[in-house]
Amino acid sequence: MRIAFVASSIPRRCGIATFTADLSAAVKSADPSVRIFAAAINEPGAARAYGPEVRWRIRQEEPGTYRDAALAISASNVDIVNVQHEFGLYGVWHDGTYDDHLRVFLESLTKPVVTTLHTVAPKPEPWALDTVRFVSEHSDQVVVMGTTAARLLHDVYGISKPPVVIEHGMPAIEPRGRHRLKRQLGVEERPIVSTFGLVDPRKGLEYVIEAMPEIVARHPEALYLVVGQTHPELQKREGESYRNSLIASAARLGLRDHVKFVNQYLTQREVVDYLLATDVYVTPYLDPNQITSGTLAYALGAGKAIVSTPYLHAQEVLGSGRGILVPFRDSTAVAAAVNSILGDPQRKRELELRAFEYGRQMAWPAIGRRVLAVMRDVLDHRVVEPAVEEPAHEEPTPIA
Repeated sequence: MRIAFVASSIPRRCGIATFTADLSAAVKSADPSVRIFAAAINEPGAARAYGPEVRWRIRQEEPGTYRDAALAISASNVDIVNVQHEFGLYGVWHDGTYDDHLRVFLESLTKPVVTTLHTVAPKPEPWALDTVRFVSEHSDQVVVMGTTAARLLHDVYGISKPPVVIEHGMPAIEPRGRHRLKRQLGVEERPIVSTFGLVDPRKGLEYVIEAMPEIVARHPEALYLVVGQTHPELQKREGESYRNSLIASAARLGLRDHVKFVNQYLTQREVVDYLLATDVYVTPYLDPNQITSGTLAYALGAGKAIVSTPYLHAQEVLGSGRGILVPFRDSTAVAAAVNSILGDPQRKRELELRAFEYGRQMAWPAIGRRVLAVMRDVLDHRVVEPAVEEPAHEEPTPIA
């Protein structure tokens, strides 16, 4: 099988690029005979040195490049196309609405398509509703990352064809080595609270910082690690203003020794090491409609005690005692939840075990096998259905 992945690609530093690289590797691991190519989405002004797997380049704001790439892929020996869809990746904003150029790509493509929807908003704007419906209608199969997203596609978007639910993947992690990794990081004997990922105001990191005085009052050695660089798009627009505001808040609250920033883009191994050193992982995100979170998936896979705001993905995966949900923008509730974990080793251990048992189902090797099975199923139906459905006396209708 020959697969073309359409998404942002490493070395572009964003969540979709990392996700697609991990998914490609997982599919390849599931079947080493699979050949993988990529159509990379370049943001305006970017010039990147991609690896040999990138066969096509698409300029994010130029519709003609989407059409050119679709025609080139259609003429190639690729068997199936896998699209990773996220709003903001395939087009340009106009007066508060988004002109999604993926429409141009799908209209020009003749290969079978499996599309993963990374965002399924519960109350979509009309343009977003129209985009998701169009993508669904022009994909042989749609994949979402949770049952909540599947329900929304049916109830809110009016899409009758059921999607396949395949959770966000994460590395296969053995949850051990906390004390050794703390020594390596120079934070031995300190209770570690952490959040990792690209830093931007949607993460709500200020509410954890504001919770730290109360946490430190109960646990004087507690340390909050904010691990990750500023989101590249935010940095282009505003520089480091958000990070600087967080640093200023920590200083104002007397937390210089209790809040540390690791301002770098991390390899997967580095992410895992920081997670394994962590005692309580916090996702204080502010968007109640966030349907998936890669950082939350990683924390589950690492078997962490987790505190989170109740965005959609967190509600779905942290039920049944797998984590603690706290209200949005509530630093007092964050402090109470973190203290309840740090002050009760038995509860902490129970949360860790429940998280790990759930998260192990989402390890990349299992996700790779499931995604590959979906693509094989699509190819099987593409081959079989026309031969079965066409009357003998009529010419077969080409598959578009």
